[in-house]
Formats: sequence, structure tokens, C-alpha cells
Amino acid sequence: MKTLPPKIDFGARSLARQLVMQALYQWQLNALDYKDLNKQFGEDKDYKKTDQEYFALLLENIMSNVESLDADLEKFVDRPLLQLDPISHAILWLGLYEFNQHIEIPFAVVINEAVKLAKKFGAEDSHKFVNAVLEKAAAEIRSTEIEHKKKTGK
Repeated sequence: MKTLPPKIDFGARSLARQLVMQALYQWQLNALDYKDLNKQFGEDKDYKKTDQEYFALLLENIMSNVESLDADLEKFVDRPLLQLDPISHAILWLGLYEFNQHIEIPFAVVINEAVKLAKKFGAEDSHKFVNAVLEKAAAEIRSTEIEHKKKTGK
């Protein structure tokens, strides 16, 4: 008998992304290690409502792959990465990681979640920059998915 996959709580996933973005922001400023950040954010009042497994997966894998994420990111931005503000940088790492490692998440969802974070936490109009960069990245990384969507409308 085939069993259904566990139901995903999309609100808890969104909250996991938010906390990961905040942890990555803090990591850029304070250079804490994964264990310290995981412990600190595990004590956050919103942590109990988050998808804790997804939070840990994202945080650990983004932190351990930041060099390759930055190498990818350089192809899609119009400035040196050192000129990116830490919030936008964290959001872009998150988006690129999900594009590459979570193909089960539609590219439009990845972009939408990133834009929401940029609107909530980023500088004025940073959401436009995040959207433009991730649209370029999606065109390369998720080209097959985008073509399928254009052909089928789905």
C-alpha cells in the first residue's frame, strides 16, 4: 500500500526561512558557528511554530556551502558581493540553495518567499533587487521547469 508523504505546513516552512535568513544575517556580522546559531534560534519564541527540521537543514547546508553559493551568485548580480547588504545576501543564499537542492519547491514559490522576506526585513526596494537576481538565477538553474510552465501554463 502506498502511503502519502507527510503533510507540509507551509506557514511553518515560511517561518523556517525567516529564521534561517535572520541566522545567516547574524552569522555574517558575528561569525558564530552552526551549533551556536542553532541553539540561539532554537530558543526563539517563534521556533516552536517553525518547521524545525527544515530550519536545521537549511542553516547547516547553506553555511557549509556558502563558497559555492557565492560563486553561483556572482553570475547573477551586477556588483561585487561585498557590496551586498547582509540581509539581501542571506536571502539570496537561501533562494539559490532552494533552487539547487529542493527542486520539489516550484521556482515561483522560492522567489515569492524571498521577495516577502526582502519586503519585511530588507532596505527599501531591496525586494526588487532580490526578485531580479532570483529571476535570472531561475532562468539558468530551473530552465526546464520554466519551459514546462510556459508550455503547459502549470
